[in-house]
Amino acid sequence: MFFEHTMRPLLFRLGGGDPEAAHHWTLRRLATLARRPAALALLRRRYAVAASRTVFGVRFPNPVGLAAGLDKDGVALPAWPALGFGFVEVGTVTWHPQPGNERPRLFRLPASGALINRMGFNNAGARELAARLAAVGPLPVPVGVSLGKSKVTPLADAVEDYASSYRLLREHGDYFAVNVSSPNTPGLRKLQDRGLLDALLEALVGDKPVLVKIAPDLTDEAVADVLQVCTDRGAAGVIATNTTLSRDGLAPADAPRAAEAGGLSGRPLAARAREVVAFIHRHAGDALPVIGVGGITHPDDAARLRDAGAPLVQLYTGFIYHGPALVRAAARRLAA
Repeated sequence: MFFEHTMRPLLFRLGGGDPEAAHHWTLRRLATLARRPAALALLRRRYAVAASRTVFGVRFPNPVGLAAGLDKDGVALPAWPALGFGFVEVGTVTWHPQPGNERPRLFRLPASGALINRMGFNNAGARELAARLAAVGPLPVPVGVSLGKSKVTPLADAVEDYASSYRLLREHGDYFAVNVSSPNTPGLRKLQDRGLLDALLEALVGDKPVLVKIAPDLTDEAVADVLQVCTDRGAAGVIATNTTLSRDGLAPADAPRAAEAGGLSGRPLAARAREVVAFIHRHAGDALPVIGVGGITHPDDAARLRDAGAPLVQLYTGFIYHGPALVRAAARRLAA
């Protein structure tokens, strides 16, 4: 409650209400916090929840992770486990550094508990991330690395673009997420098509678990195609789901933001995320474990994704609105 009543109003006013300004301000403070072991220890005592499980060969201290996008360049890595996360996914990282799309590119929809973003994979590039991960060293939780395609790379050369990042980062990640579903890089979602995805996974699947992150906007037939490719190529699992192009479920107060281009995340995505997770679990069972992400704004949302078939879940938008208390509460709910 302290976060929602005190911290969130302050954060939401930063930069004249610019969400990206608040995002960078928060990351800078967390990066400073990450260099203070005593402070991290205090936070761990408050937020850590022990609920370990092993999924796709990786042990997770608890099943609630930080989704890709919040700490793209890994600048605050030691802080996330102290805030209760059982794993951390950095990125999405691209082979070439890139600034992303023009600002403004991140919008709050508070009545809906949602965000719209069209960030465009803004990140410092795979080389910078590899150097930072090497400097930080091992964390007490697994680190996932979300890989994306550089905007300057033609779709025909996408496989080598992803593979270049993977080769450089392979020793630093406990698992790798292949992001072929962001709506904010032109043409990227075409990589979910059967032939293109097959070529991509053929190049990437190896000694580390590789998961495919899919869009909630795919038809059941398209999801089934993705699952078949994942099975054929030995992918370790699926992340469901990325942001959506749909604007269904928005509160009337947020209607003026509905026309903003980009992917919608948060509470309106909850039902569709559960549907996709359940579909994957029905069709693939335990052969393709699912990391469920989308619409977790209450501990019960995490439990519903688990019950739909996701042994692990991730937070992004829910963390923005509810802070680390939601991480702890969701982990406790899943441990029950």
